[in-house]
Amino acid sequence: MYAILLLLLTPCTFARRYDYQESSFHGYGNFQEQWESAGVEDTEMLIDEIKRLEVELKEDVIHSLEEKAVKWLFDFNRDYAKVNGLMANLQWNYDTNITTENAEKVQEFKVKSTKWMLQKRQEARKFKRNLFSKDIKRQLMLISLGADLKSATKVHRMAELESTMLAIYDKGKVCNKPSETSKKCYPLEPDLEGIMAKSRDYDTLEWAWKGWRDETGPKIRPLYTEFVKLQNEAARENDYRDMGEVWRESNFEDKNFNQVVDGLYKALKPMYQQLHAYVRRKLIEKYPGHGLTDTGSIPAHLLGNMWAQGWDNLLEFVTPYPDVPVVDVSEEMQRQEYTATRMFKTAEEFFTSIGLEPMTEDFWKKSMLTKPSGRAVQCHGSAEEFHNGKDFRIKMCTNVNMDYLYTIHHEMGHIEYFMEYSPQPDIYHEGANSGFHEAVGDTIALSVLTPNHLHKLKLLEIPDKALAEKQDLNFLMKQALAKIAFLPFGLLIDKWRWDVFNGDITEENYNAKWWELRLKYQGIHPPVPRSERDFDPGAKFHVPANVPYIRYFVSFIIQFQFHSALCEAAGHTGPIHRCDIYESLAAGDKLKKMLRLGKSRPWPDAMEVLTGQRNMDVSAIQQYFKPLMNWLKEQNKEEKIGWE
Repeated sequence: MYAILLLLLTPCTFARRYDYQESSFHGYGNFQEQWESAGVEDTEMLIDEIKRLEVELKEDVIHSLEEKAVKWLFDFNRDYAKVNGLMANLQWNYDTNITTENAEKVQEFKVKSTKWMLQKRQEARKFKRNLFSKDIKRQLMLISLGADLKSATKVHRMAELESTMLAIYDKGKVCNKPSETSKKCYPLEPDLEGIMAKSRDYDTLEWAWKGWRDETGPKIRPLYTEFVKLQNEAARENDYRDMGEVWRESNFEDKNFNQVVDGLYKALKPMYQQLHAYVRRKLIEKYPGHGLTDTGSIPAHLLGNMWAQGWDNLLEFVTPYPDVPVVDVSEEMQRQEYTATRMFKTAEEFFTSIGLEPMTEDFWKKSMLTKPSGRAVQCHGSAEEFHNGKDFRIKMCTNVNMDYLYTIHHEMGHIEYFMEYSPQPDIYHEGANSGFHEAVGDTIALSVLTPNHLHKLKLLEIPDKALAEKQDLNFLMKQALAKIAFLPFGLLIDKWRWDVFNGDITEENYNAKWWELRLKYQGIHPPVPRSERDFDPGAKFHVPANVPYIRYFVSFIIQFQFHSALCEAAGHTGPIHRCDIYESLAAGDKLKKMLRLGKSRPWPDAMEVLTGQRNMDVSAIQQYFKPLMNWLKEQNKEEKIGWE
């Protein structure tokens, strides 16, 4: 074996290395002779020298390769930041001024950036990653993930399809409201969403619900069918089975993440079923004569939300103790003449009170905080990083109410995450997983929305101690209508898309399978007949926008883990739902340590930094809602839990 190893070494190199031993080995010519005539001690010495040289040569090669990788990564991250910054600017221009010209600019740049990323991904895959240090290995791995089409023509077509679908969604309006003689038309935000939230007229709700789906779904459906085919083609060109697998691996580094979320939901399903049974009973009382039964599912348009994803707008008639003030400060905010800017300043003050960063000068100059007049815009709230270390923005059509106060904290949580990991290489400019990014602002909001904190803001009066427990239950009901009610919806959108991508759902049964999942997981049904002429998934922004949705399901679980850990750091005692980490620098420091990591470490590592745990765990959310669940079980003694 060692004779073979000798032959693998360059003869002149070996001779030069052996000169210091004052040997007569000066070339390969007498190498074999010396080897054969050497004694045992000389042979062992030769073997040791060979081993040493082999290690040195290997280390030299690895060091040289790693230096090359470091240089390549430096150049990549520099250029990647520029590409991402340009894309963010073009997308921002479109979102805040929806025109054909701005859409075309986005499409053109997507073709160029996709071609560039495809080339870089191929280059990254050529490196022998297993030879390098953890950080170099991880950067190369993350660059290698994902899937882009190789054909520039198809890349352009895919960008065109996405832009067209979004334009249909963004410009959608519903006209001819039954109670009106005028032909006034209503956009989704704030008009249709406001109707779904506030109206209690069965027919008006049905008009808004059906109208939005008629206006968007059928137009988006053929485009989405073509879009899915191109998405899967990109996945297979990059050695994935389908685009669902790409999403799970690139967002969670786990192709089988679908099995993880199934396990999480199984543990939480009993909480949802208790809430569903209680709300169903109240809706039966509210809408007699409309076919609701105590064993059936709920019509989807009666839950206070266009998509039945959050039910908190039903609080007025499902409140456990109606005579005790509910925790909704919308009217008080309006009475105190809150503005959008004041709401954003209020959120900023919470983040800085725990030691996080204030918003930048660019944030206040360039963000779109209210809906402008005279042009079409994308009102769906979002936070953006422009990859230059100073430009971070929020886009939102803010209304003065408690829901928007929550949303502002949510979006500003994204900004804080951006700012904390901005010193990292640009490939690490993401959350540890996509659920982490969604969870940060929501974690802060769990403190902000507590009665105690709203009292500190002079927006809510605290009742007598004798009523505190009842107010707690009212507060927890409001939280459950937003958090627990959301869980099955947060799960099923991507379960539907994963099945579309893998072929279990085809264009022939898009809508039927959508409603099968909504019945199975949410216990709801459409208020009017649906067919395959419809495309109800397309009525939800994230489908035409092609934004993975499972991140929200994950965030609604881990935010309670984060909250529990931060409350412990803040020294909170008592029920976890009363915890407010405002002004706790210890909690803020713990949060910052996780935020600064970005995506530089696998998400279990980031989870451990903040919570001491390495898994997603439902025990924190169960503990948070335990008082309410005990109350609901008592109320539901005579109810059927579940639905037919």
